[in-house]
Amino acid sequence: MTCDKNPIEIYQTEDGQTQIEVLLNNESLWLNLQQIATLFDRDKSVISRHLGNIFKTDELDKHSVVANNATTAKDGKTYQVDYYNLDVIISVGYRVNSKKGTQFRIWATQRLKEHLLQGYTLNQQRFEQNAKALQQALKLIEKTAKSPDLTLDAGRGLTEIVSRYTQTFLWLQAYDEGLLEEPTGEAGGICPQLNTPCSRLRYSKSL
Repeated sequence: MTCDKNPIEIYQTEDGQTQIEVLLNNESLWLNLQQIATLFDRDKSVISRHLGNIFKTDELDKHSVVANNATTAKDGKTYQVDYYNLDVIISVGYRVNSKKGTQFRIWATQRLKEHLLQGYTLNQQRFEQNAKALQQALKLIEKTAKSPDLTLDAGRGLTEIVSRYTQTFLWLQAYDEGLLEEPTGEAGGICPQLNTPCSRLRYSKSL
């Protein structure tokens, strides 16, 4: 994942002296080494040592709780930085400052709950909008199919419309949920990039 493309929450310590940008992704909160050190007011070397012990003792599975992310720094350059999820942050908190760790855990739990609820509501609204559009198209097809002037060729045309519109509906759902993937294929010919159909879908949904 790329930090610049994920939601950011601002955490402020209880004394109001420190603010930290917290990354939200994969139903968890993430901080890098420097941010964890800032959160607990400890030197980076101290935090790094605790992280090493956490993974050395298999307290947490490193592959599940650490993500290497592309982060844009103040100089405008992009760097690969390790980010640690909430489980790691809490584990470090127990070792260096349980009070600050508890405060952050309470704040993080509330933010995650709000984020998940907002995501569910938004996806539900999108689904209902797309379902309504499909329902309107099906009603039009049903009305046409009952016409006494309907021919065999027209009937075949209706079947083709249903097939195509259903696929379009599925594409819209995948686009809304961020699941539209760039297909793989053999070399040859000209194939548009993923952003091309995405822009067309955005235009179609605005009509």
